Amino acid sequence: MNKQYELHPMICADRDHLFSFGRTLFIHPELGYKEFETRDLLLQELQSAGFDRIERYGEIGIIVTIGSGKPSIGLIAEMDAIPTPGHADADPETGAAHTCGHSTQCAIQLEALKVIREELKTRKGTVKLYFCPAEEFTDIDFRMDYIASGKVKYFSGKINMLMDGIFDDSDVLIHLHAMGEYQGHRFAIGSTLAGFTYKRITFRGKAAHAAVNPDKGINALNMFTLFNSGLGMLRETFVDEDKNRIHGILKKGGSTVNSIPDEVIYECYIRSFHQENLLKLSEQVNNLAVHCAEALGGTAEIMDLPGDLPFVQDPNLCSVIYRNLLKYTDPSEVLTDEKSVAAGDIGDVGCFFPTIQFGYTGFTGYCHGVTLIVADNEEVYAVPCDIVVNSVLDLLDHPEEVEKIRTEFRPSITKEEYLRHLEGE
Repeated sequence: MNKQYELHPMICADRDHLFSFGRTLFIHPELGYKEFETRDLLLQELQSAGFDRIERYGEIGIIVTIGSGKPSIGLIAEMDAIPTPGHADADPETGAAHTCGHSTQCAIQLEALKVIREELKTRKGTVKLYFCPAEEFTDIDFRMDYIASGKVKYFSGKINMLMDGIFDDSDVLIHLHAMGEYQGHRFAIGSTLAGFTYKRITFRGKAAHAAVNPDKGINALNMFTLFNSGLGMLRETFVDEDKNRIHGILKKGGSTVNSIPDEVIYECYIRSFHQENLLKLSEQVNNLAVHCAEALGGTAEIMDLPGDLPFVQDPNLCSVIYRNLLKYTDPSEVLTDEKSVAAGDIGDVGCFFPTIQFGYTGFTGYCHGVTLIVADNEEVYAVPCDIVVNSVLDLLDHPEEVEKIRTEFRPSITKEEYLRHLEGE
C-alpha cells in the first residue's frame, strides 16, 4: 500500500542531486578500512554543502556536527562494501560491491543532515552524523595487519569508535539499513540481530605423494571432512528459537592435487541471539576440530575472534521511528520485532546507548547477492531520508521524550565486561 505523502520541500528540491550522489557512492565500493575514495567523496560533498564542523576519526571515519545544546541526536552511516565478485558494479580488482547498501545510508544521512541544519535555525539541540568504516567482518588478514600497524585496536569500525568514546555526546542513535527487494514489507523496525564469533581452524597433516605412497601422509582434508560431518550432527541439537547458526568456507584445501593435503584452512561464523550460546557452541566446535584431527593423526590450530554482539533495539526510540514510518504506509507493511540472524557492530553500540536501526526497501535482488541494485530511487533515498528528518525533528521538538528514552535505557553490559569480551576472555 502506498499512502500519499509529501516529502520535505528541501528533499524535493534536491532530489536529482541526492539520487546522483547516491549512485556515485554505489559505484565506488571499497572494503573496510580501505574506504579512501568514499571518504574523499563524502568530504567533498560536505564541504560543498557548507558544513564546517567536520572532524576526522582515524584514516577513514568522519564526524559532522550541527547545532548546539540538548537534546543531542546521533545519526550513523556505514561506509564499506563487501566482496561480491560478479556484481555489475563490483570493483574488478577487489570484487567489492555495495550489495549491503551501505552507500545508500551515507547518501540518505548526509541529505537528512542538510535539511535538519536548516530546521535547526528555529530549534535547539545538537545533531551529529557519524560516518563509520569497516562494518562488514571480512578481509581478516588485512585487518590483522592493520591492527598490528597500530592504526586501530579492533576489527570493526564502530567498535573502535565506541571504545574511543566517539558516540558519548549523543543521547540517542539512529541507524538504518537496506532490506533488499520488497517482500511484503516496505519498512522494518525493532528487529533483533544475532551476535557472532569468527573462527579460523587450520588442520595440519603430513604431505606425501598422493599416488605412490599415500600411506606415508596424514590427510588434513580428511580431518576437515570428518569435522564437517560432525558439524552436521551438532546442528541437529540446535533449538529453533535460538537461531543458532554455524556456516563457513574452505579457504585452503591443500597445496596440490598430486600430494596428500598437509594444510587445510576453514573459516566460519557461529551465530546466536544469546551470548551464552556463542560461548558454548564455540567450545563444542573447538573440541570437535581437535578430536577429529587427532583421530586421523593430525592437529588443529584454532583462532577465535570476537565478532559482533546481539542487537536489541531500544523500544522507546523505536516508537518514535514507527510513528514516522506510518506516514508512508499502514502497519501491515511495517515488519516489527523480526528475529534476524544477520549481525552488525551496531549491536555493540546498542549495548551502551539507546539505538535503533530501521529497514527500507526499493531494491531488486538480495543483500550480499550479485543481483542487488537500486531499483527505485524514491524508495531507497528520498523516503528514508524524510523519515530520518521527521524523526529527528520530533526528538528535537520533544526533549522530554529524549530524556525519557535516555533515563529508561539500561546498558546490557559493563565496559569492563565488554573489554574482556573484546580481549577474548
